[in-house]
Amino acid sequence: MGTRVHKRTTLLAVAALAVAASAPAALAAGPGGTAPASGAPASVPRSASAPATASLHVRNVRIASASCTPAARCGTNPRQVSVRGTLLLQGAGLRAGMIVVFPSTPNAHVSSRRSTPGAHLRLTSAGLVVTVPSNAHSGRIMVLVGGGRYTSVYGPISIVNHALHPPRAATPPAVAPSLLGAVGPSPLEGQGMWIWYVSQSDGGSVAAIVAQAHAAGVTTLFIKSSDGASNYWGQFSSQLVAELHANGIRACAWQYVYGTNPRGEALLGAQAVAAGADCLVIDAEAEYEGRYAAAQTYIRELRAHVGASYPIALASFPYVSYHEAEPYSVFLGPGGAQYNAPQMYWKAIGTSVDTVYANTWIGNRIYGRPIYPLGQTYESVAPADLIRFREEAVDYGAGGWSFWDWQETNAAGWRALAVPLAPLTSVTPNAEYPELHKGSKGDQVLWLQEHLASAIPSQETTGNFGSQTTADLASFQASHGLPATSVATPETWKALMALPAVAVNWTGGGPSG
Repeated sequence: MGTRVHKRTTLLAVAALAVAASAPAALAAGPGGTAPASGAPASVPRSASAPATASLHVRNVRIASASCTPAARCGTNPRQVSVRGTLLLQGAGLRAGMIVVFPSTPNAHVSSRRSTPGAHLRLTSAGLVVTVPSNAHSGRIMVLVGGGRYTSVYGPISIVNHALHPPRAATPPAVAPSLLGAVGPSPLEGQGMWIWYVSQSDGGSVAAIVAQAHAAGVTTLFIKSSDGASNYWGQFSSQLVAELHANGIRACAWQYVYGTNPRGEALLGAQAVAAGADCLVIDAEAEYEGRYAAAQTYIRELRAHVGASYPIALASFPYVSYHEAEPYSVFLGPGGAQYNAPQMYWKAIGTSVDTVYANTWIGNRIYGRPIYPLGQTYESVAPADLIRFREEAVDYGAGGWSFWDWQETNAAGWRALAVPLAPLTSVTPNAEYPELHKGSKGDQVLWLQEHLASAIPSQETTGNFGSQTTADLASFQASHGLPATSVATPETWKALMALPAVAVNWTGGGPSG
């Protein structure tokens, strides 16, 4: 039994209209900047501490934009700035000498109290700028115009305690692709939740999404950023990323890809990265089956734009043997995704949590990428299953896990995600490997052949376990002190995985097997 193509792939025309109507507008991912400034933080004048009334809230003075400056001390998010960095403010009625106030604690309400961090606007050649006080925190800002009067709030602004730098120009990988792997802590660590439509997740309220995420222990959100090669979803914007970051939540983008225009798909993936995504997830399903050349083009183009080490994950079918033509070996191969997030929807498949874990690990461990299980909250799954899915992720050694999807998670599901986990003693993680032999076929065979060809260069890469593979595998086993059975045993797999996979330049659909 195979896993179904879930609702992400349906009603595309409706999805596009819905996004156009309700998703937040995309902000251009441009340079901002944080320059160390010499000005001391301003103290809020005593007159500004008068109780706020309707007459004190002015509307003819307002902030229209606030962005980091200069570009040399900035990242990709224009609303992110370092402590003691500089913000460029634009708007109506703003003048040098006015005081910009910042939250005294993360996301605190800003006010005109003396204890509120603040600094004077000053006029430079770039325009009106303010130095971020050393005691300022992320959140919304406002301007005190004098006489106890104040503007509407603006933001949020993300304030960090480290130096920011502009992104490096994208270049092709400088190291051999076969040497690439997971680098540093993964943004997939911890518990994640997938969002299809932001507008249908707590009504699109970022504050409500943040509150629910914190209550459920969700540390990463996977938000749809594009569909195909020309449909970028404006809901994944630098503004949304900044708001989530300001609240301690990572924001990863995911794109649904088809393989008909891989270069266009790669460009949309890079667009989400430029908007500040902490990682990019490739959702490649049935449409990519048999499209090895397209997958290779997509990976090469994407890496050329985002760099060799940018964190990328693949989210595809969990049962590799049921999808023989899916190019797992390209998406997870040299230079590809560093992480594997298989869609382990046990109820949709029609099996148990225990079984989906065992079968997924058997089929996916050969690709050598850390596995981050993706479970389901849709179809009103039992809370006990959600807890067991989380417990088994820990039992199998996964550093994190996530669930599809926010808008279909009921109240019982959210409560189950917040339950503290206890050690699971009733399950022993499955340690098996695919037992391939003569007559086997598909991407698992191809992956075996690509490693076997590293030791025996004449080995073909067809995805078909035929006579040549049978003979070459027996020879390989004998040379490594293993029984020459021509069957891919766990010991054989381990010996093969110690070798690099040979590079294959794909054309057309892919392997002949």
